[in-house]
Amino acid sequence: MVQETNKAYEGTYGSYTAIILKSGPYEAKMIPEIGGNLVSFRDVERGHSYLREPGEDHAEELKENPGVYGIPVLFPPNRFEDGKFPWNGKVYQLPINEEATGNHLHGFMHYIPWQVVSFGTNEQESYVVVEQIVREGHEFYKYLPFEYTIRLRYTLSELGLQQQVTIINEGKESMPNLLAFHTAIKAPFDETSEAADYKVKATIGQRYELNGRSLPTGNIQPLSNEEELLKTEGVNPYFEAMDNHYTSEPQNGRNYMELTNTKTGDTLVYDVGTSYKHWMIWNNNASNQFFCPEPQMNLVNAPNVTGKSNEEIGLIALEPGLVFEQSSRLYVVNRSL
Repeated sequence: MVQETNKAYEGTYGSYTAIILKSGPYEAKMIPEIGGNLVSFRDVERGHSYLREPGEDHAEELKENPGVYGIPVLFPPNRFEDGKFPWNGKVYQLPINEEATGNHLHGFMHYIPWQVVSFGTNEQESYVVVEQIVREGHEFYKYLPFEYTIRLRYTLSELGLQQQVTIINEGKESMPNLLAFHTAIKAPFDETSEAADYKVKATIGQRYELNGRSLPTGNIQPLSNEEELLKTEGVNPYFEAMDNHYTSEPQNGRNYMELTNTKTGDTLVYDVGTSYKHWMIWNNNASNQFFCPEPQMNLVNAPNVTGKSNEEIGLIALEPGLVFEQSSRLYVVNRSL
């Protein structure tokens, strides 16, 4: 018998159709028509809101700026110099959509409609599945002409929010498999706390130097004292303005970010899986409102980087007929217990 606490149904978020999931104290909302964005993840019993949301009264802001709310899908992620994307002897041209740098930024998937495949419940969970099928005639096939399907499954249960991403190469040639999530974490996530009450830890490794166009120079920068704390005992997420690019360095086999409310001991864990070999961490000019720990498979501008192995820079190929899959999870533990 399906527990009554597990629910999945079509509702609204502002003026947009949303798929709403409920399980125990948790609630999540996805807006398929704007990037398949999982825009809300809350513990309604405790009054916690873990993702930055536009708010239902301002839901149109998600469409105006889809990269800074919820969990936007970046495919391919981050910046590409002059929009150039070399791959297997060809150079594809992506649109220049960041005029200040002359780069292409963040790919295509975070603002176009996704198709709802299914939603429902079982004894353990509620879930929703959405997908993007790319073929000739698709809006962005003309830029990167590969045939593939990206599928997202979000599951809500007593274990929190699980994200499972599946990419299937259904074409006849190898395709670039470059993926990231511009996850916007709300801090403070508890209305009774302040930004100063929070510490963040992340499994960062080395920091790449970025030039004036926000592209890697190839140089590695020494970590500051605060960044050393970021990878060990934790530091306030707003200790300075951050728009930094790091390698990932898993600890105890896990690749993760942890955000702790030091007053209550509540820790939000974002366990992203080891396929993401890089982190971008951006805090909106130390806004004291939200920051984005972005798990990213590839080095920024990877197709244009020379002198490093494809494995090192995350320039990953997915061969015809193969399936890539990775799971991540957001959940809360209490470290004071």
